[in-house]
Amino acid sequence: MSAHAADELLLIGVGLMGRPYVEAARRLGLRVRAVEAESRADEVRDLVDELEVCQGRYGELDELWAEAAYAAVRRRRPAGVLAFTESHVLAAALVQERFGLPGPSLEAAVISRNKALQRGRFPEHGIGQPAYHLTSALAEAGEWAAERFPVVVKPLSSAGSAGVELVPDGAAFHDAARRRAAETPLLVEVCAQGPEYSWEALVRDGEVWAANVTAKDTTGPPDFVEVTHRVAAQLTPEQSARVDGLGRAVVDAIGMRTGVVHLEFRLTASGPAVMEVAVRTPGDHLLDLCSLAYGVDWFEMAVRLAVGLPLPTPPRGPVRYAASHFLVPDPGTVVAVEGLDEVRAHPAVLRAEVGVAPGDVLGTASSSAQRAGYVLLVADSPEELEEALAHVRKALSVITVPDNAPGATPSPAEEADEAPTPLSPQE
Repeated sequence: MSAHAADELLLIGVGLMGRPYVEAARRLGLRVRAVEAESRADEVRDLVDELEVCQGRYGELDELWAEAAYAAVRRRRPAGVLAFTESHVLAAALVQERFGLPGPSLEAAVISRNKALQRGRFPEHGIGQPAYHLTSALAEAGEWAAERFPVVVKPLSSAGSAGVELVPDGAAFHDAARRRAAETPLLVEVCAQGPEYSWEALVRDGEVWAANVTAKDTTGPPDFVEVTHRVAAQLTPEQSARVDGLGRAVVDAIGMRTGVVHLEFRLTASGPAVMEVAVRTPGDHLLDLCSLAYGVDWFEMAVRLAVGLPLPTPPRGPVRYAASHFLVPDPGTVVAVEGLDEVRAHPAVLRAEVGVAPGDVLGTASSSAQRAGYVLLVADSPEELEEALAHVRKALSVITVPDNAPGATPSPAEEADEAPTPLSPQE
C-alpha cells in the first residue's frame, strides 16, 4: 500500500503551457510531483519538487503515460491528480478512479479521447452534430461521402487540427483515400457550415462553476489550422442561451464530474453542432486568456478542483478582453522576420514570440504544431482588442520564398497542442 501525501499534487505532464499549474499549486502550499516525458525531463526537473520520468512522448502512447502514473502512485498516493494535455487524460483518470480522487470520471476521459465514441453518445442527449460515418478504410466510405460532399476526414484521437482534412468532391476523396490508406479507423463527417467557437468550463461534481466562449479564426479548408482566438466572445442573448445549454448537455452526456472541459462547435443555421470535446487543458493559451479576461486564475481553479479545495465566488463576466494570434506563413524558405519589436511595443501586447529564423524551410501548415509564432493580447474593450489584432496582422510577418519543401517543419519548441512559450496569468 502506497503512502499518502495530503499536500501533494501529481501533475501528469508539464510541457510548456502546463507550467502555470505548478505556480498555482505552490501558491496554495502544495508540493508538486510531476510525470514528464524523458525528452523534457531536464526542462522540468528544477520546477517541481519531484520528477517521475515517462518513456512516452506527447501525442502518443497513452499506455506509457498510464504506466508511469501507476508507478508514481505506488510510491506515494497524492491528494489530487491533474492531466495536462491529451495523451495524459487517461492516465490521470485511471489513478483518480482507483483512489476516489476528484476528476472528470473515467467515462468522460475515455469518451473525450475518441471522437467516434462522442458521435455515438451525443444523439441520445439531443446534442447537434454533423452526420458521420466511421470506417476502417477511407476508400470504403466513398459511396457514403459521394452523397454528402463536402466532407471532413479526421482521426479518432488527435489535437491541434492534426489529420483533419476537408474533402470537397469525388476526385479529392479518391486522392485522400490513396494518401491515407494506412490510417485506420477514420471518421468521415458532413462539413458543418458556420462560424467556429469553443466553450471552456470549470466543472465541480457535474455542475458548471464558470464558463467562457471563444471565437476562432482558422486558415479554412482543407486543414482548418487555428489562427486567432478571442475569449469572452460576444454572442446574442439567444446564441448565449443555446451555447450554455449545449455545454451543459455535453457535460451530462459524457459523465463529466470535475475538472476542465474544452468543447469545440460551429454555430450552424440549425443551431450549434459539436465538433469534439476534451477534458484537459485547451491549447493556444486559452486558460491564460480566460484568466486575464475574467480576473480569476483558471489554472489555480483547476488545481483547487483536483485536490478538493474550495472555490471562490465565480466571475459574473469579463473584466477585460483577450486574444491569441498565430503566424501561419506561406511555405518556403524563411528569408526574414519583420515587425516583432514593433508588435512587442504595442500596449495591448503581452507577449510575442517567433519560433523560426531565416534559413528555416517551411511546408504548408496542416496542424497547430506547425505554426511559426504567436502573440498574446489583452484590452479593456472588444473594440480596442480588434484594433490591436489588426495592428499585429499588419506589422508582424514571416517572409518566405517558394521552396519545394515536402512537408511543414514544426517550430523547434512546439509540440502538438502547445504554443512555443507559456504566458503565466500573473505576467
